[in-house]
Amino acid sequence: MSVTTRPSTTKPTAAPAAEPPLATPPKLRRRPVALLVSVATVVLGSLVGLWLWTAAGHTTEVLAVRTLVHRGEVIDRDDLMVVRVSLDPAVKTVPAAQANTVAGQRAALDLAPGGLLTADALAALVVPAKGTSVVGIGLAPGMLPAEPLAPGDAVRVVQTPGPQGELAGTPVTISATVVGVHPAASGDQTIVDVLVPAEVAADLAARAATGRVALVLDSREK
Repeated sequence: MSVTTRPSTTKPTAAPAAEPPLATPPKLRRRPVALLVSVATVVLGSLVGLWLWTAAGHTTEVLAVRTLVHRGEVIDRDDLMVVRVSLDPAVKTVPAAQANTVAGQRAALDLAPGGLLTADALAALVVPAKGTSVVGIGLAPGMLPAEPLAPGDAVRVVQTPGPQGELAGTPVTISATVVGVHPAASGDQTIVDVLVPAEVAADLAARAATGRVALVLDSREK
């Protein structure tokens, strides 16, 4: 018996596709300089924070000057303000708790706005002292020097001629010391407060009331 061989109709099995090779992860490059900068920044920030906290914990409330006060003028409570500062112990400031004690004292020197008040800037001398008086003199422009007057200036109050220019004899002159200078409310005069012996205060006040006086500024050289 003969055997007939038929060609096979079965398709050959395809070989499995090769998987793509896995990518090698990139190696991380460490930058020592950047790391050091980051660490230094953190440390510096911590130190600054610690310094601020320490400084805030050692501040003190002291008195400072709010408005300009000339030498010899009385210090008012409104001339002062309270500030919180961190100071060197060598700086002799005035504690804020002494504000009411400082008010009423006189400035021993010119006090500029914003400056800290120190003990040597205060003069506890009472004005007028016993045996002296303060007289206010209203002076129109031309009857006092154009040079600004300051407390402590030595001046002379001189009687001026009358309306007709008459002046009998030598003009009366009274020596005085300036303790304050203020503009008049009317704006056309300057009020100069002068310190004089008590026995001449009444005479000076009467002459000043007539408006017939002028002010002479004497030497400031010591």
